[in-house]
Amino acid sequence: MHFSWKQDSRTILMVIIASVVMAVNINTFVMTGGLYPGGVTGLTLLIQRFGESFFGVYLPFAVVNILLNLIPIYIGFRYIGKKFTMYSCLMIGLTAFLIDIIPGHIVTEDILLISIFGGIINGIAVSLCLRSDTTAGGTDFIAIFLSQKKGIDAWNIILGFNIAQLAVAGLLFGWDKALYSIIFQYTSTQIIQMLYTRFQKKTLFIVTTRPQEVSSIIFEKSHHGATLLRGEGSYEGQERYIVYSVVSSDESKRVVRAVRSIDPQAFVNTFKTDELKGFFYQRPNE
Repeated sequence: MHFSWKQDSRTILMVIIASVVMAVNINTFVMTGGLYPGGVTGLTLLIQRFGESFFGVYLPFAVVNILLNLIPIYIGFRYIGKKFTMYSCLMIGLTAFLIDIIPGHIVTEDILLISIFGGIINGIAVSLCLRSDTTAGGTDFIAIFLSQKKGIDAWNIILGFNIAQLAVAGLLFGWDKALYSIIFQYTSTQIIQMLYTRFQKKTLFIVTTRPQEVSSIIFEKSHHGATLLRGEGSYEGQERYIVYSVVSSDESKRVVRAVRSIDPQAFVNTFKTDELKGFFYQRPNE
């Protein structure tokens, strides 16, 4: 593991901010609305409410949440990265501790507003973690593992898993809160997809007269290769090359700027890639 005082201090600060935001959101919106935010956090709340409703036993959030995170943490250490997982453990532990000690406040009792704005705040908190190369734990580990190993955008898969979890909540505690929780989770997922783009991919079609230089700058900026196709311009009849490459979404703007600096006349077509098979370089988590 490589440590940098500046980078690691920034990561710790982002973890603290994200933990506070998430804990306040849970105690202010989620608890007020009786919602289930999905993942391990939602499962923890479901177990808490099950224990209180059926056995009259209060289970501390921190204890249940940390126990449920043990397997995802193992996946993180084994397959994702030790430093990444270490900071994620800090996020998990700090958030769980803050949820138990921060008092809740009722901002609104409108369940629809709670579902939408609670989901937005949750998505922002998770995105803060992911953009700092850490995670809120639980199913985030699984989503990143699937994205790295399978090369697919896994967030909607996790959304489907969460819906199955909500079916249990609906059967036990009523369908209204479970259905509103779907709005919460969907909103949160869309915010994450909008703010965190590392595992999303963009396809580049670049028409240029300088294919080797363009290919080299793509590799320099993203560590991704390119395929060269020979073509001919239909208007002038001059020889052109098409440089085809796939990069991650958070790299695409940087790559396009670099390409335009090499060849200001290049014609660049960028579009989203939904699924990719074959080798695709991913910067490893430490």
